[in-house]
Amino acid sequence: MDELLQILKRDARTPLKDIAIMLAQPEAAVQARVADYEATGIIRGYQALLNEELVNPEHVRAAIEVRMTPERGGGYDRIATRIARFPEVESVFLMSGGYDLLVYVKGENLRTVASFVNERLATIDGVLSTATHFTLKTYKDQGVLMKEEQTDERLQVSP
Repeated sequence: MDELLQILKRDARTPLKDIAIMLAQPEAAVQARVADYEATGIIRGYQALLNEELVNPEHVRAAIEVRMTPERGGGYDRIATRIARFPEVESVFLMSGGYDLLVYVKGENLRTVASFVNERLATIDGVLSTATHFTLKTYKDQGVLMKEEQTDERLQVSP
């Protein structure tokens, strides 16, 4: 991956002037490359990674395995795009193996996620079955540890 993209992926708030220094390039050149990445769709957006357990302890995330029948002429794309448009859906991936799509969903509680699966997802034509796995605790998300380990520099004293 391009070094510029690595820097932005690690911390998208890094000022362009700092990135220019890191890359030994003029700031205008870095700005032009970022604009090009945005225009071509390589950079799809910027967002803060939140520790949802601290924001809303009742918040629920689930991974849903979806088995479906591919459509003639379109494969999985139309149904996957339809699923991706639901506001509850965070991510949708076409997978190899025992199921076709892996769908990440968020909701206010278990009941809202279960309702989404039962009433909206499972009823889509072409969806054969779903298997829902609720997230119990998040340790790391998108490369970021959710809890920093506390290090105690003091020597331990034993009785």
